[in-house]
Amino acid sequence: MIKPQTILNVADNSGAKKLMCIRIIGVGNQQYAHIGNVIVAVIKEAVPNMPLERSEVIRAVIVRTCKELKRENGMIICYTDNAAVVIDQEGNPKGTRIFGAIPRELRQLNFTKIVSLAPEVL
Repeated sequence: MIKPQTILNVADNSGAKKLMCIRIIGVGNQQYAHIGNVIVAVIKEAVPNMPLERSEVIRAVIVRTCKELKRENGMIICYTDNAAVVIDQEGNPKGTRIFGAIPRELRQLNFTKIVSLAPEVL
């Protein structure tokens, strides 16, 4: 569960390393974002000499949360960190590589480009 002011790791090679959530997009009046939700975030830590810089406001999709994810078949998936992938306005990732495992629920949410770049889909 991600809420505003939460610090997230970045799971791609776009140039950002740490993000802070500012706003949750498209969930109405809910307080928390879950896997697959799009957030507005600010870059808190970035790699030097990359297109994305510190204190830049971007959009990101959440790909991992510490809060467990329960599927219809009873399987429970839990990750060790909160992570997001930086996207553009159309929903395409800005990076060319995705690090770490991502859940298959992103495929149903039309983030197929992120799923295709990921090394492992759980």
